Amino acid sequence: MPTYVALVTYTERGLQAVRESPKRLDAAKALLKEMGGEMRQVFMTMGEFDLLFIYEAVDDATAARFTLSLGMLGNVRTRTMKAFPEAAYREIIASLS
Repeated sequence: MPTYVALVTYTERGLQAVRESPKRLDAAKALLKEMGGEMRQVFMTMGEFDLLFIYEAVDDATAARFTLSLGMLGNVRTRTMKAFPEAAYREIIASLS
């Protein structure tokens, strides 16, 4: 399954209810699982972003639906990147002419 990295920031609404954030994270994990994906790691971070998610989804459309679903709730904003494992990276570089 493809891997994705999401950089997450709380909105003002999300910060006002930050104590509920662990429950929202559990709900997000359950939603992703329903979509056929899996949350691999979650980190609370310091700096520009508040959280970092590393997750797997069956395809790009599912990853987009997941992050859009989170955004629709109004508590977080995300920046999501598709991540390629080292083996894929090596294969891509080797295929360059």
